[in-house]
Amino acid sequence: MDIIAQHGTLFLALACLFGFFMAWGIGANDVANAMGTSVGSRALTITQAILIAMVFEFLGAYLAGGEVTSTIRKGIIDAEVMAGQPELMVYGMLSALLAAATWLLIASMQGWPVSTTHSIVGAIVGFAAVGISVDAIHWDKVLNIMASWVVSPVIAGTVSYCLFMSVKYLILDTDDPFHRAKRIIPVYMWLVGFMIAMVTLLKGLTHVGVKLDMGLDSEFGNAALASALIGLLVAGFGSLLMRRIKEVHNPQNRFYSVERVFAVLMVFTACSMAFAHGSNDVANAVGPLAAVASTVQSGGVISAKAAMPWWILMVGAVGIVVGLATYGWRVIATVGRKITELTPSRGFAAELGAAGTVVIASATGLPISTTHTLVGAVLGVGFARGIAALNARVIGSIFMSWLITLPAGAGLAILFFFIFKAIFGF
Repeated sequence: MDIIAQHGTLFLALACLFGFFMAWGIGANDVANAMGTSVGSRALTITQAILIAMVFEFLGAYLAGGEVTSTIRKGIIDAEVMAGQPELMVYGMLSALLAAATWLLIASMQGWPVSTTHSIVGAIVGFAAVGISVDAIHWDKVLNIMASWVVSPVIAGTVSYCLFMSVKYLILDTDDPFHRAKRIIPVYMWLVGFMIAMVTLLKGLTHVGVKLDMGLDSEFGNAALASALIGLLVAGFGSLLMRRIKEVHNPQNRFYSVERVFAVLMVFTACSMAFAHGSNDVANAVGPLAAVASTVQSGGVISAKAAMPWWILMVGAVGIVVGLATYGWRVIATVGRKITELTPSRGFAAELGAAGTVVIASATGLPISTTHTLVGAVLGVGFARGIAALNARVIGSIFMSWLITLPAGAGLAILFFFIFKAIFGF
């Protein structure tokens, strides 16, 4: 307790600094990875993708980031084990933030698309197992998270495969694909608007104190009705944009005009992917920050439940945006151009499948890997075109970077944990 009282302000300042550093790493590496499909399909330029991501990553992180943050903050470690030594919680969370952020910086400089969720969960498990006790870890929760890293890309791949096959059946394989696209694509746009609105209304607005009332008895019913109306607005706006696209006959590419229509849809799916990513991955930066802030502000009492102050989500949201704007260009094309060749129609299926999976996980509080999910979605689209459409060498290198991330995060966290213990005492 004396250590917390003596150095509390410094601990809080370090937590904010390391949390911002971690959020910067998420923006530089993971967001760029998430926006790769839009750039790779040439639906958006890198500049346009970065601008869209800056806005919707911020909104996703601020409006819908609280559920996953609670899992990172208090779901992995048993707080009661450290009740008599709250400084260990502070050292550990500071170490986890600094370790994961350092690894993300290294990976971003090398252009490796790694998982920020792997980085922070590995770091937390590493310091807790070695620095405190193996019994301090909720292994059942860790196993659930690890299972989600396998399940989420499978789900995203399956959804993306089905979406792309629906595009082939309803649009590409018809006699008049251009006019079919203009009729069918607003339905997909409605789906994008509905999905994002649902998670925001059910989970996000609670953080800003807004309660929705559409005249129905249940909260879910109110959200569903409002989301359906928002989806109609999105579809209507998209339809207006598509009116300006005229059919152009290209003898070398029968679907040239169709892909131009899908490029409009990709703007909406890019927004949904950015929102979904921000809502899930901001927790990797602000979860440990919230744990430190709660411990310091309570004078050393480690609480299993703590309110999420708005300024903590703000630190994470701003950090993600700054990281993307300053360094995201180095890795933004990795997934979009190297796993499989993407067109706007393929990119749409991959992006919406991944975004849907991430949004659902965010709403349920499960910190899945956005990188895994998006790669799984792109693989699903690739499989829809045949196994030969996939670049096995690139896929292998991405898998290898995932394997390295867990031990790298854990090892760095253990090192930093003992450095903090040596500096501040215990």
